[in-house]
Amino acid sequence: MAEAIYVGLSLLIAFLGMNRKFGFWGYLFCSLLLTPAVGLIILLASDRREPTRA
Repeated sequence: MAEAIYVGLSLLIAFLGMNRKFGFWGYLFCSLLLTPAVGLIILLASDRREPTRA
């Protein structure tokens, strides 16, 4: 049960970070490898992605 909550929180942080600097996969791996709390701190400290110009 605790593992499901851990992975669920990591996925939530990854979804929130989709438009941020590291993207979905970066925040997911960060949250899984460290902790969801550390992933959230990194998410809040990161900048939004700048739109790409063609």
